[in-house]
Amino acid sequence: MLIGEVARRSGVSARMLRHYESLGLVRPSGRTGSGYREYSGEDIGRIFQIESLRSLGLSLREIGRALDDPGFTPSALVVDLVRQTRERIAAETELLTRLRRIDAADPAGWQDVLQIVALLQALGSKSANVRQHAALSSVDEVPVPVEALVEAALSETDPNVAGALRWALARSGGCGSVLLAEGLGSPVAAVRERAVQSLAEMPGDEAAEQLRDALGNPDVVVRGHAALALGTRGVADAVPTLIDMIVEGRNDTDAADALSVLASDTATTDQIATRLVDRLAQDTTQAPARGRLTQALAGIPGTRASHALVELSRDVDRAVALTATYLLQRRDAR
Repeated sequence: MLIGEVARRSGVSARMLRHYESLGLVRPSGRTGSGYREYSGEDIGRIFQIESLRSLGLSLREIGRALDDPGFTPSALVVDLVRQTRERIAAETELLTRLRRIDAADPAGWQDVLQIVALLQALGSKSANVRQHAALSSVDEVPVPVEALVEAALSETDPNVAGALRWALARSGGCGSVLLAEGLGSPVAAVRERAVQSLAEMPGDEAAEQLRDALGNPDVVVRGHAALALGTRGVADAVPTLIDMIVEGRNDTDAADALSVLASDTATTDQIATRLVDRLAQDTTQAPARGRLTQALAGIPGTRASHALVELSRDVDRAVALTATYLLQRRDAR
């Protein structure tokens, strides 16, 4: 079979077939009387073998070794190809992500594009100062896409930079709260905590709704941050979690303060006092927890809390009774 027919049937151009021949990959078995290359069925089979190996990403040099070296084993080469392919995919994915973020920022011109690229690079800098400056400047200059800020916030370990990123996210608007909420499901505890801390500083109803959902998160740290944030926003859904925090001694002072904020709404004052009293009355509530619950009643106005403190001033637990008596005296002094 002549080279033109081989090219037509194999899909490999005549020029490429000549290149293969120059490299010694495939040589026509014969020549016609006029000197034209003539390929046998075995030659054509080798051409298809070369093309098959090329489809796997092997170089022509590697293909020559694979076909001609009897001692050649493919396992090491395949492992190396897998590594190279993964690295290439990772690099292409990173490039695609960067391009998507630039596009999301809707740059007006190349100067904007260059500023966005510089800010994205700065957010990934090894220097905490550079990262912090990038976070702070992301609001005033060409805005960095929210997705990039969220990714940086969820991975940031420096507390100063993390604070700057949360500040930038709170002022970025967009879909930041939705993206942060995805971080609440991370298998890494630190990422979940960063996500809820960032959500706590996000304004708006969307962030509040995500924080409400976080009250049911299996991570107690996430639940605690969500409850504190909702408490300061006046969301009564946080009350049960805040009381749990007081009982368990987790940020109990902050939890009591949040209950005080919620109790400023007369619609929830008696509800909070009743829940505190109910937990005090439970047999499973240990003495230290009863003391913390008694102290929490100090920040709750109204007759329900006052009556509870009167009862507790006669409690069999002397520490609880003394605390309640002291709190009643302070109430009377006001």
